[in-house]
Amino acid sequence: MTLTVPPPTAAVTRRRAAWLAYAAVAWAIGYGTLRAGWAMTGTPSFGPLGTDLVVVTGWWSVALQAAAATAGVGLAQAQAWRPALAAAAWAVCAAILLSGALLLLDLVGFLILDLSPAFTLAGFLSRAGALTGAVLLHAAALAHLRRFRGDCGRCGRARRSGGPAPRWARVAAWAAVAGCLVRLAAQVAVGFGDLPLAQGASVVAFEVGFLLAGVLLPLALVYRWGRVWPGWVPLLAGHRVPRLVPLAPAVVFAVGLICYFGVGLAQLAVETVTGTVDLGDGRYPLGFFWFAESGYWLWGWGLGVAAVGYHLRTRRTCRHCGR
Repeated sequence: MTLTVPPPTAAVTRRRAAWLAYAAVAWAIGYGTLRAGWAMTGTPSFGPLGTDLVVVTGWWSVALQAAAATAGVGLAQAQAWRPALAAAAWAVCAAILLSGALLLLDLVGFLILDLSPAFTLAGFLSRAGALTGAVLLHAAALAHLRRFRGDCGRCGRARRSGGPAPRWARVAAWAAVAGCLVRLAAQVAVGFGDLPLAQGASVVAFEVGFLLAGVLLPLALVYRWGRVWPGWVPLLAGHRVPRLVPLAPAVVFAVGLICYFGVGLAQLAVETVTGTVDLGDGRYPLGFFWFAESGYWLWGWGLGVAAVGYHLRTRRTCRHCGR
């Protein structure tokens, strides 16, 4: 006998959407209050960088949290599909993510077990707090979209899972590889200096991770060996790859690369136009920074789009709508 699970009622869907929206509001109020306190009485020590956030700081960061809370209330109380409201919520999410762009440096430091001298616990926790608010607001906007666009209220899907990677996902994956190679080519053009082995194990780990995240990870998102372990993997060959193994790092690094190097490119463009570029010790010419940062940014976008394709193909079938 097959047990059929009924689809969620409109009331259940509405409560779920409202809960997410009010969670985003509560977080924005709490985090915004903290930032207002810092703006009035002074911030903790953020080390050599002197700041925890970039682009949107000080009272502007307080205003951004107020915008997040306002968007959350609007999403919670909406009785119909409001595309402008959802767009505004996602715009606030993007601004929050940009403000926490330095979180990428924290994550890289954790992965290679070599935190930057500029790392501070207060700065890391503050950036993580901003990211948490952005995730909650995104979830609320997504729930609003699912509730009113006519698809399943539980999963919001418009297509079934499975199948081969679509062409756009494969193009994105190879674009990510191209971005990695552009970054590598820029380094080859100016030279590598000391060998990595002479600089310590952390740099070796960074170089290995660089190649894995720039070549293996994007392609794993669009080819079969990213879903089933290939024959050359001992003990695991032929078994399914847990979907979060490639998906989680792809999403994290895609967001980090897009935000961090998006800010960097914008700053580089302004400094190039105004003639205020600081080339440090002069080892690297201006062209190196343009090629390297553009390569990183392309890498991030390609990785992110390929991750979306992988997510759509590998998610479990919804028990409520069968997609």
